[in-house]
Amino acid sequence: MRIIEHIYIDGRFVTPHGRELFDLYNPATGAVIGQVRLGDADDVNEAVAAAKRALPAMARTGKDERLKMLHALHAAMRAHVDELREAVLEEYGAPVSRSSWMADYAADAFLAAARTLTDFPLEREIGTARVVMTPIGVVGLITPWNSNAGFICNKLAYAIAAGCTAVIKPSEMSAMQTEVVLRALHEAGLPAGVYNVVNGRGADVGNAITAHPDIAKISFTGSTAVGKSIVRASADSLKRVTLELGGKSPTIILDDADLDAVIPGVIEAGFMNSGQACVAGTRLLVSERRRAEFEARLKATIETRVKVGDPRDPATTVGPMVSQTQWERVQRYIHLGLEEGARLLTGGEGKPEGLSGYFVRPTVFAGVSNEMRIAREEIFGPVLAILSYRDEDDAIAIANDTSYGLSAYVFGDQAHAEQIAARLDSGRVVINGAAHEPLAPFGGMKQSGLGRENGSFGLEAYLEPKTLLGARAA
Repeated sequence: MRIIEHIYIDGRFVTPHGRELFDLYNPATGAVIGQVRLGDADDVNEAVAAAKRALPAMARTGKDERLKMLHALHAAMRAHVDELREAVLEEYGAPVSRSSWMADYAADAFLAAARTLTDFPLEREIGTARVVMTPIGVVGLITPWNSNAGFICNKLAYAIAAGCTAVIKPSEMSAMQTEVVLRALHEAGLPAGVYNVVNGRGADVGNAITAHPDIAKISFTGSTAVGKSIVRASADSLKRVTLELGGKSPTIILDDADLDAVIPGVIEAGFMNSGQACVAGTRLLVSERRRAEFEARLKATIETRVKVGDPRDPATTVGPMVSQTQWERVQRYIHLGLEEGARLLTGGEGKPEGLSGYFVRPTVFAGVSNEMRIAREEIFGPVLAILSYRDEDDAIAIANDTSYGLSAYVFGDQAHAEQIAARLDSGRVVINGAAHEPLAPFGGMKQSGLGRENGSFGLEAYLEPKTLLGARAA
């Protein structure tokens, strides 16, 4: 069994002050595969102090120096991609195709930030003023278990591009991934204190970062409930906050869509990352005219082409849930759907036959109304709800009738789908697929978050504009 007993502060691997050992599981089997020693508030204080010491020199770096850092980080992570993929497979259980994508994304995040910084004006003339974009300061970066390594690298990449220093709290459930990332980042040879990593629980390490007076900004990805608590805790020191929170993404299937072409995309959007994705398209909106045909084809496709099982099997589509707790959460929602009167189209409660890990039967409910909890609350598992609409105005009303607004999907004729997309209250709308653009702004409306990550919008979130005014020589 693997024991991880170090955190990273001031350029060194150190033993945390915290004493708690946290069990790590292989979700495909349910077996304990390791333990990680968790940090505490004392470790956070040391990490913040290190980041604060490193900040003046980091803030004075120019664009060329930061670009060298980002390219060094990319090369270091690229050298460890295979190892990171193995950690994701073992510790998180994402299907091998997804695990490979996640490992590549972690490395390539540094290149995306470098591309953004290359073209980003750190100084500009506005009227008679010169405006200089200055680093916001020491930032706290808090990442989730459903893409831990990717979020560590992406958030850190943009913090470094801005000239900030960072204290990172990764998910304690993803310590093996964090350990691979840390060894890779250490090899890049950045100055001590530029980034610091403290494993720990949100209630301890996360809260200590959020409350610390020397942290200028928080970037958090996770649940809406925790995001709200971060906003409240940040108020006293007026921290800048970027939040990427939950979602309940609508997928609108227009009447001019070719169902044979559309259904694979609908399944990909709904079951991506085994359903453990904030952007998963889990509310399927189809017209009353095409509902029966859509349901029949969706059911047949899921039952014949969606495979649940060993994440290492290339044929696997849906892997296990991350933990027993998450498995139980999804089971409660499936049971709730039955209690609410939704019609079970496929799947249902319990585990797929022959599997002992945290596996869920891919489940689809039909006859769902938008008032049901399974249509309104984020389940974070492979559970889809089909809602029918009368006409396109009704479809848009149903899609927008949610407290979330992170992502949405529209399938149909391209020009027609773009017209519908323009009317949706969502930070992102994907048309005819499940595409991703790493340089485009990512974030949500309503209770799906505050601010944006990625590209120039994401970089600006780590910068403060400073206006310089005064007479100039002729």
